[in-house]
Amino acid sequence: MLIKTPPGWKISENDVTPEEIYVNRRTLLKAAGLSALGLAVTQTVPEAWAKEEIKKLNFKRNDLYKVTDKNRPFTKEELSTHYNNFYEFSLDKGEVSKKVMSWKLETPWKIEVQGLKGPHKTFDVDSITKLAGELEERIYRFRCVEGWSMVVPWLGFPLSDLIKKLEPSPKAKFIKFQTFSDTKIGSNMKNLPYYPWPYTESLTMEEAMNPLSFIATGMYGHDLPKQNGAPIRLVVPWKYGFKSIKSIVKIEFVEQRPVGLWEKLASEEYGFYANVNPHVDHPRWSQATERVLDGKFFPTKIPTLMYNGYEKEVAHLYKGLDLKKNF
Repeated sequence: MLIKTPPGWKISENDVTPEEIYVNRRTLLKAAGLSALGLAVTQTVPEAWAKEEIKKLNFKRNDLYKVTDKNRPFTKEELSTHYNNFYEFSLDKGEVSKKVMSWKLETPWKIEVQGLKGPHKTFDVDSITKLAGELEERIYRFRCVEGWSMVVPWLGFPLSDLIKKLEPSPKAKFIKFQTFSDTKIGSNMKNLPYYPWPYTESLTMEEAMNPLSFIATGMYGHDLPKQNGAPIRLVVPWKYGFKSIKSIVKIEFVEQRPVGLWEKLASEEYGFYANVNPHVDHPRWSQATERVLDGKFFPTKIPTLMYNGYEKEVAHLYKGLDLKKNF
């Protein structure tokens, strides 16, 4: 009898139909920030990182980017900071916020930039933020490829503003981002030796220059928690969440289309474009609906929107493409 052992990156059906049915109730409630009775969560700064210095940021609110859909309520901070995918630390969403506590962020955090008109450059987060301009708040929908969603107020700046200041080579057709790759930081990386570390993701230059593409350095009025991608991450709201790479250490402008970590692992499941499309199912589950991250034991399920509700803003980027083949 042939017994096949699937690789660890294969998402279990338990994670997609809905996973709350399959996991331990107490663990789930704790991860979601709920009491043992399932009562509503508080809106205070999560206790897990209350001992750290949480820096409040100065920003302006951009009211052009907000979510008014009643089916997609504003996600409480306690939930969005305790339900995280960050495989460098853990495969368990509820454990990530705990596992990152021992991580001492490098100060200053350096970001290498390659593929410019001139020589390569290195920036710290403060200098790259100043280069891009004033911080602003944008409220975006967030849709995970696993079938859950939330609504988050990000703080940061348009990626296009940064690109214009960096002056990439005119030959560049793609922009590639890289997460840190240090097993002394990512305590779970050694447990996943078949992953093609470091984590990388990319956009076409046209996607990167779209006004929605955003570089975040904060959320909920303060700097990013480590579990949410501190100190700097990408946010691309019309794509599945795995495209919004965390803890960026390198940016490259390149001519050839890069292949990201998830595409290397399973190209038939995690394609380059990764646009939210309810009409194209993941090979192992439907993408027609999503589970709203709302703290309920049985979360609310709602229909998924094309391009996560940003169709008017981005559909023109994909004219002529077969969206069924460009998941």
